[in-house]
Amino acid sequence: MTDQKTTPTGTGFADQPHAYNPVTQPQLFEAVIGKRFVAFIIDAIIILALTVLAYVAVAVLGIITLGLAWLLFGIVFPAVGLGYNALTIGGPNSATIGQRVMGLTVPMWYGGKVTPLIAAFHALLFWFSLVIFCPILLWAFFDQRKRCLHDILAGVLVINRG
Repeated sequence: MTDQKTTPTGTGFADQPHAYNPVTQPQLFEAVIGKRFVAFIIDAIIILALTVLAYVAVAVLGIITLGLAWLLFGIVFPAVGLGYNALTIGGPNSATIGQRVMGLTVPMWYGGKVTPLIAAFHALLFWFSLVIFCPILLWAFFDQRKRCLHDILAGVLVINRG
């Protein structure tokens, strides 16, 4: 028989306490909203630069492939944005370059590491909320852990590093 790990009766995944408590660890949540805003500006500049480079590469590749690669123009920006977040937040530093500059990190709510898939999903939710309904980002001003709704849906936190 295999040895399966089970949770005690009545305690499931949803019953786990948060790993980061704003009452006992207020330093993790201090000035996070302002730092996130500055980090977003830094990351937006980086994503814009990477997107321009990707468009140039697609244009050159389009010339080489007699126009076939130009079909990729529509997916360059989303691919760069999601890829950037998947590789940085889902990477070993658990933060984008802008977040690292601002001293932030992005763990899962229960303390685990964010996977690249969840990081890309988190970015997708962010861009969707930014484009479709920007005021939804204001939720962070009312949340104890300074989370926006896309953070809650993705199960992540943005906190001060260490």
